Amino acid sequence: MPRLLRARENDNQPLVQLRDGVLALSYFNLLRLRAGEAHTLEVPGCELLCVVMTGQAEIVADSTAFEHVGRRATIWDGAADSVYCGTSARVTVRALRDGTEVAVAGAACTQPFAPFRITPEAVEMVEVGSHDTHSRRRIFHILGQNAAGRAGNLLVSELYGDPGCWSGYPPHKHDTDRLPEETNHEEIYHYRYRPETGFGAQFRYDADGGGAEPEVVMTRHGDTYCIDHGYHPTLRAPGHEGYIFTILVGQQHRGLVQFFEPTHTHLLAKIPGIQAMRDKFK
Repeated sequence: MPRLLRARENDNQPLVQLRDGVLALSYFNLLRLRAGEAHTLEVPGCELLCVVMTGQAEIVADSTAFEHVGRRATIWDGAADSVYCGTSARVTVRALRDGTEVAVAGAACTQPFAPFRITPEAVEMVEVGSHDTHSRRRIFHILGQNAAGRAGNLLVSELYGDPGCWSGYPPHKHDTDRLPEETNHEEIYHYRYRPETGFGAQFRYDADGGGAEPEVVMTRHGDTYCIDHGYHPTLRAPGHEGYIFTILVGQQHRGLVQFFEPTHTHLLAKIPGIQAMRDKFK
């Protein structure tokens, strides 16, 4: 599987599967359904979270049914309504409205966890950066500290970035387990833009110029990028709001600890909200 997955119609089939090349522990699917249409998922050895991006759905995890999940007409209309489906569950998603789109995030997990709903009111937001530092973004934690003790090593959030602003900045990485400085978390970014003609850039490079050649790719509406190692800042072009559906899966730990590139640590004091962001991911 390549690291960059260009936007395409996936016919409700996984974009990223467990042990699928670049990543080993992460799962990602996009379901697009018409009213009355249903799709069933069975992913053994995996915890799943269904995030209703647009529309409304009934979500059944094994024998537990969650009715009327979803309040948004678009991803830009407030916090998401979601269902954590537990581990190794048989999940059926049935659309109640046309144009229903559900993002399914998953992580390898063998512990038994029960399903529960995450309403928009349970989603926690942290604002990071500023217009002056060209770094303003808002991160909505869907599955974060609100799931401590109720989920495995899966973390899921939605990031909304202002036009022309950076995120994942100052550059940080999380590819080595060495507490308290850093944890090893795989990550998936799925990008959207407003307007949809927008674009951005995704960087990825290793510490001190070592390892593979630095990578810079142009990201468009509907693209997906898999991050297994390295620093990975992101940039949006002026005139385009950006959205990133973010999946993090810890190798050994649930809480995420980012390691900021030493060359740029002087920026930590200049960009507002960095410590609040770090605290929300732990």
